[in-house]
Amino acid sequence: MRGVWTPDQVRAAEERLGRHVSESTLMYRAAFGVAVAAAELLRDRIGRVAGSRVALLVGAGSNGGDALWAGAFLRRRGVRVDAVLLAPDRAHPAGLAALRAAGGRASAAGAGQVVVSDEAAEVVGRADLVIDGIVGLSARGPLRPAAAALVAAVTAPVLAVDLPSGVDPGTGAVDGPAVSATRTVTFGGLKPGHVLGAGVAHSGRVDVLDIGLAEALGPPELSLLDPADLRRDWPVPGPTDDKYSQGVVGVAAGSAVFPGAAVLVTGAAVHATSGMVRYAGPAADVVRDHWPEAVVTGTVADAGRVQAWSVGPGIGTGESGREVLRHVLGSGLPACVDADAITLLAHDETLWDLRDPGVPLVLSPHAGEFARLAGPVGVDRVASVRRAAARFDAVVLLKGNTTVIAAPDGRVLVNEARGSWAATAGSGDVLTGLIGALLAAGLDPWSAAGNAALLHSTAADLAARGAPIGASALLAAVPAAIRRFRRTEG
Repeated sequence: MRGVWTPDQVRAAEERLGRHVSESTLMYRAAFGVAVAAAELLRDRIGRVAGSRVALLVGAGSNGGDALWAGAFLRRRGVRVDAVLLAPDRAHPAGLAALRAAGGRASAAGAGQVVVSDEAAEVVGRADLVIDGIVGLSARGPLRPAAAALVAAVTAPVLAVDLPSGVDPGTGAVDGPAVSATRTVTFGGLKPGHVLGAGVAHSGRVDVLDIGLAEALGPPELSLLDPADLRRDWPVPGPTDDKYSQGVVGVAAGSAVFPGAAVLVTGAAVHATSGMVRYAGPAADVVRDHWPEAVVTGTVADAGRVQAWSVGPGIGTGESGREVLRHVLGSGLPACVDADAITLLAHDETLWDLRDPGVPLVLSPHAGEFARLAGPVGVDRVASVRRAAARFDAVVLLKGNTTVIAAPDGRVLVNEARGSWAATAGSGDVLTGLIGALLAAGLDPWSAAGNAALLHSTAADLAARGAPIGASALLAAVPAAIRRFRRTEG
C-alpha cells in the first residue's frame, strides 16, 4: 500500500525534521527535484532543455521559494526563466536572490491581487513550461483574481510544486479557479488533495520526492492499494482446493423488472473466483441462460449453503425486496449490501436488528444512496464515510471516480480510477458481485472492498480502451484485469 498524509501530518513532520536539517537544505532538495521534472517535461514537449522558456508563478511562502530555486537550477542549464511575482514584497528572499544571481528575471504580476499586467500575461503565454508555486499546503479556496488570470493565460504544460494551487489540500475539492497540472512533484508523501475529488484530475501525474520527510511522517491517514496488494490478496486455487473450499457466494439480486442486475452480479461473482455461485431470485431463467455454471434457485430460502451474500441490485424496495434482505441479514453470513437493499435499510431501521454485529458487512452506496442512509456526503468524502462506517459498524464503500472505503476502526482506503468509463448503468452491480465473491473466499471486508474496487476500475479501463462501454463489457474484462495484476511485478 501507498500512504497518504494530511497537511497537518506533513507540517508536523517538517517541524520534526527541521530540528536536524535546515530549511534551506530542504528547499534546495525540493527545488532540485522540481527542476529535474521540469527538464523532463521540456524534453518531452519540445525536445530540448537549453534555449527553452519557463515561467514561474510565484506566491508568498515556501512553495514560491521552491519554484524560484528550481528556476535558478534551470537557468544553469540554459533555460530562459521569468518569474511572475504575485506578492512581490513577500517573495522568498533567498530564492529570489538565487534566481537573479543565475540570470533569471523577476517582475510583479500587476497591481495588487486583481490586475495582471500585459507583460506578465505575455510571459506566461509564450512559455514552453509553467511552474506553479503560487500557494502551498496551508492554502484554502480558489485562486485569487490575479492568479486566476495568469493561469487562464497558460497554454503550456504546468508543473505544480507540491499541489496544484486552488485545490484543497485536505479534500481535493475545487471550488473555483485552480491550476490543472500536467505533473505534480510533491515532497515526502502523497496528500489527500492528490487522490480525492477533483484534485486527482488537477494533479496530473504525481511524483513523490523524498527530501528526508518520509521517516518523519509517521503512519498515513489514508492508504492506496497497489498491484502488489491485489496480486497477494486475490484468491487463487491451490492443488488441494475444490469448489467449496474456495468459497460459495449467494447472489440475491434482480427481479422480473430488472433481470439484468441478476445477470451482472452473478457474472461478476463467477469471474471473480473459482468457487461456486448460487443465484436465488425471480430472474432464475435469465441467469441460467447467461451463466449455466451458477446453481440457480427461485428463492433465497432455497439457495442452500453459502458463505457470503451479494444482495440488493434490482430486488426492488417493496415487500418482496424487504423479505430478501431480511433473510440475508438474518443468515449470520458476511454480505455486500448495495442498491435497493441500501434504500431499504435507510427507510426501515428495524432491518438492522436482524444483523449480528459481529458478522462482516460491506455497504456499497453511490452518493445518492449514501445520502439516504447517512446524510449528504459533503465536500469531505473521507470524513463522511468514516462517520458512516463507525455508525453502522460496517465497511462502507462510497462509489465514485475516486472510491473511498472506510472500516469501523477508522482505516481508509482510496482507489483512484484511471478514467470515468465505469460511470455507466450496471457497473455497480458488477462491483457487488466481486465483493461478495471475495467475502466468500475469506477476505476481510475492508480488503475485499478495496481489492474489488481496484480490479473493477482496471477492468473498466481495459474494456473501454478510450471509448464508452456498458457494464457487460466491463464484466467481460474482469478475467483480463485479474491476469494483468497476477503478472504485474512491483
